[in-house]
Amino acid sequence: MSINALLLVDSSLEDVSLEWIYMLDGVTLDQVRTFIAAADEGSFSGAGQRLGRAQSVVSQTLANLEGQLGVKLFDRSGRFPVLTDQGRALLAVARSVEDNVDLFKARAKSLAGGLEPELSVAVDVMFPVETFIATVAAFQKQFPTTLLKFEIESSAVVEPVLDERCAIGVAGSWSVIPSHLTREALLKIRTATVVSPQHPLAAHSGPIPPSVLYKYVCLVHVDPADISPAYERNRSSRVWHLSHLGAKLAFLRAGLGFGGLPIHMLEEDLASGALVPITLEDSPPAGRMIAMSAIYRTDSPPGVAGRWFIERLKQEDAARSKERTVQLAAPGGPAAKPRRPATRRSLARRRKGSR
Repeated sequence: MSINALLLVDSSLEDVSLEWIYMLDGVTLDQVRTFIAAADEGSFSGAGQRLGRAQSVVSQTLANLEGQLGVKLFDRSGRFPVLTDQGRALLAVARSVEDNVDLFKARAKSLAGGLEPELSVAVDVMFPVETFIATVAAFQKQFPTTLLKFEIESSAVVEPVLDERCAIGVAGSWSVIPSHLTREALLKIRTATVVSPQHPLAAHSGPIPPSVLYKYVCLVHVDPADISPAYERNRSSRVWHLSHLGAKLAFLRAGLGFGGLPIHMLEEDLASGALVPITLEDSPPAGRMIAMSAIYRTDSPPGVAGRWFIERLKQEDAARSKERTVQLAAPGGPAAKPRRPATRRSLARRRKGSR
């Protein structure tokens, strides 16, 4: 079996000259593996035991290889064969060839079983990052030969799925989902509307009516083109779009407006008092629940890897939800001493006491 084409599989071998590659037309994988075995074992007899062959066969195989390459791989002047400088230089290339052959076989086997060679996923930035990271880590172990690509977007996750740049999207319930896309529920996340304690809305008592909100800047990160009519709300005469969540948080902390984010992104700011929650007249006191779903083209459903990825996202969220429940129920855990977010009243007491 000729291996010159397999050498080109690995981009790290680009420095190998074409002239040398053409010399390999007659070189076989068996010769390459015999060379590696002899180098690893330090003797031809050891290589024979490893490969289940006679020492004389190993010696002849390597002599033929040296003749084809025009390079002396081993110095046989001593009791045991020793790699020459040329042999050491070629050993790394030989290992790359062997690795690429194994990868070639694994990918061929996976493709024959319906496994995608590549999986691209577009993920809304609101999705819990811990759940996503755990899924990606597990995916790499489960499907090492499938190339995983993903895009993390503020809201534009539908278009990449529509134009088939991504096989799967992870979208929020506010997204406009065309009828020819399939939606599968993944999880629900709670959101809160927050402001800086120095913002005028922080001093407002009771639910805030739209007439009051209308006077202040609303900070949003979702593109209006991606919002379904059911979620469209005109809460302010001034809307600032900040597609980067880090910028949105910075603007909120600076008191430049009000805005909503998932609770899991706000825990530290709420606990430290950097941000305080406000209640809107048209929102539940505990915050609004939003659903996150996996989406894909109905005419091109996920393959083996894509289906596994979706199910793993569900499992990771279920496991983390169970873990949080156990922590809350544990003696001396968060349930025993709940860590309350700073309120407007407590912040006022702190400011008064520091004077």
